[in-house]
Amino acid sequence: MTDIRDRIRNIIAEQAMLEPDQVTDDSSPADLGIDSLGLVESIFALEEEFDITIPFNANEPEKSEFDISSMGSIIAAVEKLVAEKA
Repeated sequence: MTDIRDRIRNIIAEQAMLEPDQVTDDSSPADLGIDSLGLVESIFALEEEFDITIPFNANEPEKSEFDISSMGSIIAAVEKLVAEKA
């Protein structure tokens, strides 16, 4: 079974139409060519994949508790939500 990090990378890569190994922890969504709509779609895909609810305000992402500034922060936040659910 792939770990959470790999599953997240695969989802983000699919949204960005990239290979998973191109999604690095220090990449921002913009670096990967993911626009705001793509980011919202990625969030929905992550919620569905892990059966979690991500506290994300699409209109004001800077006010969200969910840090979307880099893939590393997104991965850490999803891992935390998955761990809290377990």
